[in-house]
Amino acid sequence: MAETISWVATVATIAAALMTASNLGSRVTGYGFAVFTIGALCWIAVGALTHQPALMWTNVVLFAVDLFGIWRWLGRQTKLDEGGRTATEASEQLPGEALFPVSILTHAAISSESGDVCHCIDAMAGCSSGRIAYVVVSHGGVAGVGETLRRLEWRDVTVRGDAVRTRLHPSQFDHLEELPRDQWPGR
Repeated sequence: MAETISWVATVATIAAALMTASNLGSRVTGYGFAVFTIGALCWIAVGALTHQPALMWTNVVLFAVDLFGIWRWLGRQTKLDEGGRTATEASEQLPGEALFPVSILTHAAISSESGDVCHCIDAMAGCSSGRIAYVVVSHGGVAGVGETLRRLEWRDVTVRGDAVRTRLHPSQFDHLEELPRDQWPGR
């Protein structure tokens, strides 16, 4: 019995670690903590069944941390994300420029006519004006391995709701300025 539970715990812990490490948004991170909770409960059972108090008590503490993670990412953050979504929808019905939550520029996929091209990593904006100068995007690679950071000018980006789009063709991304990971341009 303990061996079967330990395999469930192992699979749950690995899956949860992949979910949270992937940085795919607050919901996926929150569900990752929920899966971590399942793993912690299984490890607590294994520790109790096999008389390993250190394993059991470590996972009792991790269980509490996981509950905090669920609250933080599925409770609190989901409500904050909903606030941004509500403001976006309301702004589309009002005169003037529509608004979007700037936080999407730290994780959104950027698509073109041909589909997804790259992922937003961050954006650089003016301190006084608040205007976005450029977006730092991850182009190529898999899960951050082999990626190239590039500078995508804000004039080439549009945001509608939670969708970030570019007018550039995917073939043009190879010609965008490549950025070193630790030295982005100041202008």
